[in-house]
Amino acid sequence: MKLLIVEDESMLAQSISDCFSGEGYICEIAVTYAEGLEKIMQYEYDCILLDVMLPGGSGITLLEEIRSLQKPAGVIIISARNALEDKVSGLKTGADDYLTKPFHLSELSARVYSVIRRKKFESVNVIKEAEVEIDLLAKTVHVHDRHVVLTKKEFDLLLFLVSNRNWVSSKSALAEHLSGDTADMFSNHDYVYAHIKNLKRKLSEAGCADHIKTVYGMGYKWET
Repeated sequence: MKLLIVEDESMLAQSISDCFSGEGYICEIAVTYAEGLEKIMQYEYDCILLDVMLPGGSGITLLEEIRSLQKPAGVIIISARNALEDKVSGLKTGADDYLTKPFHLSELSARVYSVIRRKKFESVNVIKEAEVEIDLLAKTVHVHDRHVVLTKKEFDLLLFLVSNRNWVSSKSALAEHLSGDTADMFSNHDYVYAHIKNLKRKLSEAGCADHIKTVYGMGYKWET
């Protein structure tokens, strides 16, 4: 899962990033309105944490941009301002949740999980796709009740393919999801093929049918 933290308080932004990185998220940080907008226009995220007061612009205005671009990311407003009108404005503009500073990182983590689960997986904790069962909380995968041991990258890759079932995901989109904006630094995306190959092998060994289809010249898709 990919998380964008748009927050000008560098220590808070880094604390949030460290917390979520420890939970297996890919985290990126933007400290200004312009930097946040640039990242949002170039990359896709599962959830965006958005401060209201930013250098160069308002978080509410940035939220309007996110929604006008029809980005599917969940958005949680985080702000030191506790005025009711700010909360109402953010939720009316399209925020999925609102959290006032100071807050516990454990609460923020629970809210991020809830937003992603609601937007991508219809509020369920366990996803069932044919013979595959994915537990979002435990981060485990079973095929015919047999536990399949996956690396973090393989788990993220499976979750991405399942959440975009029947749609072709390009190698570049998968690389970005697995590596964040650092994917641009690689000369090719051969490592995506390696992860796909390993994931397919592990699922097959557990008795899973071949649901990961290669669309030559385009990418991969999950098909049931």
